[in-house]
This record gives sequence, C-alpha cells and structure tokens, in this order.
Amino acid sequence: AISAYSYSKSGLSDDNNMHSDVQVSNTVTPVKTTQLALPEHTNNVWNMKPFELPDTKGNKHRLKEWQGKVIMLNFWASWCAPCQFEIPRFVRYQQKYAKDGLQIIGIGLDESDKLKNVERSLEMNYPTLVIAQDEGAHLLERWGNKQNIVPYTAVINTHGTIVYIHRGALQDDDFNEFVLPLLSTGEH
Repeated sequence: AISAYSYSKSGLSDDNNMHSDVQVSNTVTPVKTTQLALPEHTNNVWNMKPFELPDTKGNKHRLKEWQGKVIMLNFWASWCAPCQFEIPRFVRYQQKYAKDGLQIIGIGLDESDKLKNVERSLEMNYPTLVIAQDEGAHLLERWGNKQNIVPYTAVINTHGTIVYIHRGALQDDDFNEFVLPLLSTGEH
C-alpha cells in the first residue's frame, strides 16, 4: 500500500482524506538525505533500468528526454493532501527556474483522469507521467522508497546523479539548500 504523510514542526500528521485502499503510516520519520543506495546499486539514473510512462495526454516519455537538466522527480497522488499542498510551490519553481535548467516531473500514482483534474485545478506547468498505484509501488521501491511514501522527491543533477531525496512535502528551505545550488542562476 502507498501511504501519505505530511511533516510540520510539530511532527508527523496523518492525511485523513486518503484513498480507501491506502494505509496511513504513523511510524515514518521524515527523511532528508544526500546519502542514497538504490536497489540497483547505483545512484546514477542513467545507469538504472529505464522506464517509459504515458503523460496525462497519453504521450509516452522516458526520463532520458530531460537528460542534462536538474530534475526534481516527484511521486504524488490525487488523494494525497500533502502532495497537493506542495504542487503550487513546484509550479512556482518551474516557472522561475526552467530557464536555469530545472525540470520538475511528476509521477502520478493514480488514474489519469484524477491526475488531470489536479493538474487543471492547480495549473501545473510541468509534466505528470501516469502509473497505476500497484505498479507505482514497485517503481517507488526501485527509487529507494521501500515504505512507498508520497510525496517523495528525488533530485537529480545534470550528470544523472541522485543528490537528494525527500519524503514528505518539500519546503522552500529544502529547495534553496539542495536544488538551487545545482541550477545555473546567480542566486547562490
């Protein structure tokens, strides 16, 4: 089962608006790490087995399409309140930093129509690739998320190295510390 949680200064809080097939975990500690060992024994995404997924319009994509960019690969679901909480922030990052090499890519663990509704409602300006929840759980595990927690974000530098992972809603401080220095801006 895929679980959702949010993290606040007071600690872990449940997402009470969860999809009925999903269990909420109260035992997950929020994780921010630059140390990552993936099941495929690499932290370089170009050395991993590639995946191909459709976007919400049905067009197939591979991660390699964005090679050379700083990628924020964000796993999310339409029923996940913390996911929807962070999306407007991601829209702002994509708008402001696309010219500096940032590419946010959502991996939606849900039905395409539900993901489209969120995309439309939150005016998402970056692609969402679609995968069913059961298949998504396997993909999350391949990306180092054995607990199947969403939201889950992997930050990939221009060379394909995963330099940071984040379980839970990513905050501005996290972006400024772990993503912004990778971009070709004058702000660091």
